[in-house]
Amino acid sequence: MVDVALVAPQSREPARSETGGEGEVGVGAGPLGEAVEPRTGVAALSPRYQVGAVVALAVVAAAVCAHIGLVFLHVAPSNTLTKQHGAAVDEWIFPEFEQNWKLFAPNPLQQNVSVQVRAEVSEADGSLRTTGWYDLSAEDGRAIDGNPLPSHTQQNELRRAWDFFVASHDSDNRPVGLRGTLSETYLRRIAVLRLDRAEAAEPGGVVERVQYRSRTTNVKPPSWSGEKVSDRATYRELPWWPASTREKEGEAA
Repeated sequence: MVDVALVAPQSREPARSETGGEGEVGVGAGPLGEAVEPRTGVAALSPRYQVGAVVALAVVAAAVCAHIGLVFLHVAPSNTLTKQHGAAVDEWIFPEFEQNWKLFAPNPLQQNVSVQVRAEVSEADGSLRTTGWYDLSAEDGRAIDGNPLPSHTQQNELRRAWDFFVASHDSDNRPVGLRGTLSETYLRRIAVLRLDRAEAAEPGGVVERVQYRSRTTNVKPPSWSGEKVSDRATYRELPWWPASTREKEGEAA
């Protein structure tokens, strides 16, 4: 007798996915069952959003390139472009993107300069009174300290006005050229506005004259440095300037 081996027929049931569904291709599987990485980033967006993302990136890239180009023209030596479009470059750069070398060369700032002002006030009875010194730099410092978004006025108005005055006057406080007179008018206007804000005249009084002075101290060197500097303050006192009511209102003197 011949034994006949019984061979079980091959199963013809549809293939099951890993999730148990029949005839389905599992997530992350290709047409032949191989693994496919899921799409991420921009590629995972629909075509409409992909176009929007590309346009947004192009706009940002163009803005960055334009900014870098304007900064380059600002710091570059005088050339044809800066001569023709210098006003447009300055309008974009100042004041937020100003570039200078004060921090690195030729000498870093090593002094603290405090600008102070006082006033001569005429009282209602005709007498004159001289106020104490108002430390305008300290007031600006307190307004900036802890403020994540300080105003341009608090950061730069007084500092730039004082630098303007020093650069346009000699050591005897005499103006050098026409810009010297302009710097005096600018400082005098700032003094009148700040004193009015501080109510220095008090009720019934009028600010007749103002006087500036600067107090300069050296920045202390680090503890590991052997450098020795004086800790004494030096003062630069300006003459008395008349203060008009037109300056108090912000008009030209």
